[in-house]
Amino acid sequence: MKSRSRGFAIARRIVLGVLLFLVLLPLVFPLYWMATSGVKTRADIFRFPPELVPDPVRLENITDLFTLAPFAQQYLNSVYIGVANVIGVLVVSSIAGYAFARIRFPLRTALFVLLLTALLMPEEITIVPMVAMMTELGWIGTHLPLLILPMFTAQAIVGTFLMRQFYLSLPPELEEAGIIDGLGRVGLFLRIALPLSGSALATLAILSFLGSWNAFLEPLIYLGGRTELLTLPIAIQQFTNFEGAPSWQHQLAAATLSVIPMFVVFMFAQRYFIRGIARSGITGS
Repeated sequence: MKSRSRGFAIARRIVLGVLLFLVLLPLVFPLYWMATSGVKTRADIFRFPPELVPDPVRLENITDLFTLAPFAQQYLNSVYIGVANVIGVLVVSSIAGYAFARIRFPLRTALFVLLLTALLMPEEITIVPMVAMMTELGWIGTHLPLLILPMFTAQAIVGTFLMRQFYLSLPPELEEAGIIDGLGRVGLFLRIALPLSGSALATLAILSFLGSWNAFLEPLIYLGGRTELLTLPIAIQQFTNFEGAPSWQHQLAAATLSVIPMFVVFMFAQRYFIRGIARSGITGS
C-alpha cells in the first residue's frame, strides 16, 4: 500500500513538473532568445532555421557596448536614479500612508480618494505642463526631474495606497501601548509602525525601482538627448539606428545586461514582495 501511494505521489510530481515547464516555457524562452542573440552576429540572428545555441559566441558584442558608447555611464545613471527614486518614494509614501491610515483629520477619506483619482489621468496628459514647469526651472537636460518628480507622481501615489493598507492592518493595541509609554505621533510612527512595515517597504522598493529602471518617456523628454545623461531604456533604443544601421546584436546584449539588476533584486526580495502584496491588499478602510 505504501509503495502504491509513493508511486502515485511520484507520478503526480512528474505531471506537475511537466505542466509547470509548459507554462513557463513561453515566459522563459524569449529571455533565453534575447540572451543568446546578444552574443551572435547580426546574420546569425536572422538565420533560418534559427540557432538555439550560438556558434560562435561573440562576447565582443558586450565589450563593444562599453567602447562604442558610454554604456557604463548610462548604466550607472539608471542605477543611481533608481536608488534615489526608491529612497524618495519610500520616505514620502510611508509618511503619507501612515497619516491616511492612523491620523484622523478633516476630509481624510475624501482627500485619499482624490489622490487616487490622479492615477486615472494618462501620463501623456500631465507631461506637457510638467515639461513647461521643468523648463521654467531650468531642469531640462539634467537628472533633477527624474530624481524629484517620482516622489509626487504615480509611483508615490501607489506607494501611499500600499502603505496605508498595511498600516490599517496593524492592531490598534500597539499604538495604545506606545501612547501609555509616552510616545507622541512621531514616536509611534518611527518606533512602532515603521519597524513593522519591512515587507510592505520591500514590496514598494521593488515596484519603485522597477518603474524607474524601465521608464522611457520621462528620460526621453527631460534629458534632452544628451548621451552621457541617458538611462538604459534610451541607451538601448539608440542601437536601433547605430552608425547608420540597426545593430540588433548590440541592442540585445544591452537588453540582457539591463535585466540583471532587477533579476537579482527580485530573487533576494521575492519573499518580502509576496508577503507585502498579500498584507497590503487584504484590509479595507
